Amino acid sequence: MRRQTRDAGRTVPNDPALYDRHAGEWWRPRGVFAVLHWLAAARGAMVPAATRPGAVLVDLGCGAGLLAPHLEGKGYTHIGVDLSAASLRLAAAHGVLAVRGDVLAVPLPDGCADVVAAGEILEHVPDLRRAVAEACRLLRPGGLLVVDTLAATALCRFLAVTVAERVPRIAVRGVHDPALLVDRAALVEECARHGVALELRGIRPSLVDTAWWLAGRRASVRMVPVPTTAVLFQARGVKR
Repeated sequence: MRRQTRDAGRTVPNDPALYDRHAGEWWRPRGVFAVLHWLAAARGAMVPAATRPGAVLVDLGCGAGLLAPHLEGKGYTHIGVDLSAASLRLAAAHGVLAVRGDVLAVPLPDGCADVVAAGEILEHVPDLRRAVAEACRLLRPGGLLVVDTLAATALCRFLAVTVAERVPRIAVRGVHDPALLVDRAALVEECARHGVALELRGIRPSLVDTAWWLAGRRASVRMVPVPTTAVLFQARGVKR
């Protein structure tokens, strides 16, 4: 991953240490990671109840385990993989089996997962092909891949980086490297190479909910579908 450093006041984006520095913010619903709470809820809604005893969900780039509350009662052993030791300690406190590792070389066996969730992680990795290969490798036949990420478009760079990183509590300054935003065609093609046919749909925060949230009148914000995948999108597909 590219590193974020401060050089004469300049921030170079996408430093994994950012999550350690802001570890105390993870579980604050109105903290700097608030949007990740909204996305975790939307991601969890894409995960069906487990269909067999002992089902496993591998959560790539799990952070502090924000997906955990949205899996309750669904019947999965929730394994979280992340580089941040501070984040993993928080995830473990929320019932996640924490594994420290890189999503480009996950220390778990082939075919171990009924579901692999890759939420808000693919836009942070320097090698999309390798990340996709790892995610698909972990899936058993018939397993489900669930993704949400940011598209490599000028519109996304403007909204998700130029604008969002300057709005308090929407995104941390320097969290995204525009060069790493995800090429949607490449994502679909790479998943297909590994036997997973992805379906994409665009989403965004509800504008009404966001206004009420900013005014302190709402605890969270719903993600709603939109007709374009050019900014923020979800994807899901089943492994052959």
